[in-house]
Amino acid sequence: MKNEIAKLVEQTLNSLSDLSESSDIVSIHTTVERTRDPRHGDFTTNIAMRLAKSIGKNPREIAQSIVDAIPNSDFVDKVDIAGPGFINFHVSRVALQAELEEVLRQGVQYGRQERRPEPKILLEFVSANPTGPLHVGHGRHASYGATLGNLLDAAGHNVDREYYVNDAGRQMDILGVSVILRTLESNGDSFEFPEAGYKGEYIKDIANEIDTSSLQGMTVSSLFDSLPDDDDKEVIIGRLIENAETILGIEKFHHLRKLSLNSILDEMKEDLAEFGVTFDRWFSEQSLTDDGLIDAALAVLKDRRMLYEKDGATWFRATDFGDEKDRVVVRENGKKTYFASDIAYHYGKRERNYDLLLDILGSDHHGYVARVQAGLEAMGYAADSLEVELMQFVTLYRGGEKIQMSTRSGEFVTLRQLREEVGNDAARFFYVMRSNDQHLDFDMELAKSRSNDNPVYYIQYAHARVASVFRQLEEKTLEYNQDVGIANFDKLTESHERGLITSLSRYPEIIELAANNRAPQHLVHYLRDIANELHSYYNAHQFIVDDTNLRNARLALIHATRTVIASGLGIIGVSAPDTM
Repeated sequence: MKNEIAKLVEQTLNSLSDLSESSDIVSIHTTVERTRDPRHGDFTTNIAMRLAKSIGKNPREIAQSIVDAIPNSDFVDKVDIAGPGFINFHVSRVALQAELEEVLRQGVQYGRQERRPEPKILLEFVSANPTGPLHVGHGRHASYGATLGNLLDAAGHNVDREYYVNDAGRQMDILGVSVILRTLESNGDSFEFPEAGYKGEYIKDIANEIDTSSLQGMTVSSLFDSLPDDDDKEVIIGRLIENAETILGIEKFHHLRKLSLNSILDEMKEDLAEFGVTFDRWFSEQSLTDDGLIDAALAVLKDRRMLYEKDGATWFRATDFGDEKDRVVVRENGKKTYFASDIAYHYGKRERNYDLLLDILGSDHHGYVARVQAGLEAMGYAADSLEVELMQFVTLYRGGEKIQMSTRSGEFVTLRQLREEVGNDAARFFYVMRSNDQHLDFDMELAKSRSNDNPVYYIQYAHARVASVFRQLEEKTLEYNQDVGIANFDKLTESHERGLITSLSRYPEIIELAANNRAPQHLVHYLRDIANELHSYYNAHQFIVDDTNLRNARLALIHATRTVIASGLGIIGVSAPDTM
């Protein structure tokens, strides 16, 4: 409906010679929005105020000339001017009924836009280090990223989803030595577990699950041999890694490390799949080195004179692109830095012909954005081809009590545990109820409750209520005839009915808004409003009435409502049950 109003405004402007030329500098579509107060109509545009400066006329004068020139339309009952020059449109009942018919005709496709070939988007999210199970914080990344991907898809965008597997570097070595330590421990050896190791119970599970026959003959005394008299936990874990590599040999140590990694990755993939989160690609960080992509990215930077040598290291001129300082890409010892991997990874994304790189990262990555954008710009790509959405932390509450968590000690609630306790639907929904840039307090007791205070239950119950009406219809041996319902939409004269039809017509705009603003919470709030209107309608009126024409019209309306609720819940990754 918004598009129809925008077309009407554009058609009018094109018919006015003194306005048509100036209107080219304004996107008409962006000037049209829903009114906040239905007494002021359904849609409003500030086009007159946007054009006033370039034309040199009073906004109300411009607005009046537009209103006078608007052609007659079955779509609009009335057009008036408010305030400094807002033009308000009162949509006709005929237009609302036509939109309701569209909902029924398109079904779950209603609100979805036609596929647009550009931009080609790569959405990267979760990308948790594969050193332990996914916890509740990762769950928020997963739910937000998956929902955003669904929204972008619904809005017509060409989007792929990718998980970046951090399978290179020191954390993999720490994982490997942690599994070795737990294996030795299970053999009866006693020692103090190093502080920098991974301590969670899941490490014991990995040690019991994978083939550790290569550790036969290894002793605690040999592994702990020549440990420095140093209380620096990083120095200690580093020596343990060196000793493990010496005792086993590099090849066997890396094989055991790989087995441990695969064990965790398998659990991650299973967890995410059960959570309704899937990826088009799992991209290995190690492949950046193996496939020469880091060297290729550095070669591009070198050719463009963006690198220099200092103190034995190779530096990238990040300050030339607005970063706070230049960045090391190759250390004095010849090893590439994490930053080199980061820019190579994003360079590779652009080389794979993605136009927009959309990353979902933790809030602690706020300093990451400028430096990677600098790297892209230095390699000849637009800095804004990288967009980063930062995700704030999650705090769990049970019965009003905060649940303490520490990933370092291994004491945390896993995503699997949360899903098992509150269910997938509640978890997916609660994770996207608030903006990603706000902290989320997750009330587990509320998420489990079967009450109207639980928003996901309240919305699902609206869907189930409609299903129950159709079951009652069947029990009364009556039939629903959608064509009869559509033909009698003029009988839907109650205020509840007009309000519900108007709200349903907003659904395409909500999808567009939520996708463009990267804000799934807009869809959440919309679904709560629709559910509330359905419940109010249900409580105020009978649907299965004696009048066949009115009955089918009302059934068509609640069927359309059920369709939109199911579609919206599906985008969030929540089921739409017929019984509760």
